[in-house]
Amino acid sequence: MKIELRRVNKAFHFEAKDSEGFSIQIDANPQIGGEGKGTRPMELLLMGIGGCASIDLGLILRKQRQELLDYKMEVEAQRNQEVPKQLTKVTLHFHLWGKLDASAVEKAIVLTLQKYCSVILSLNPSIPVDYSYTIHPNT
Repeated sequence: MKIELRRVNKAFHFEAKDSEGFSIQIDANPQIGGEGKGTRPMELLLMGIGGCASIDLGLILRKQRQELLDYKMEVEAQRNQEVPKQLTKVTLHFHLWGKLDASAVEKAIVLTLQKYCSVILSLNPSIPVDYSYTIHPNT
């Protein structure tokens, strides 16, 4: 795994490119000189958490033969106010639509968070990751 990070301007705007050529714009908070030209690094971390957990959850639900018709996830985090401003808590809320058994969903989420999501498992173990979920009626 490898990415390349290239400075775009004389402030804090960067372009990150992965090994397949996909890119994302990164910028700092305007309070420290960012210009609003990209996603902030801590937001990228939350996106990585959400993306990883969502992929793993989808794979587990598929193996359980659960019919997931639609999906949305919300990821929130709290941070220290003092430097270093690392995460102190992550909260995930899963929204699922489909013919889903609640016990299967619960089991799939626990497996995702405790065994399969490599991004979450790469966090400092002292950072709690809480979750909740809603199974919505089919529409």
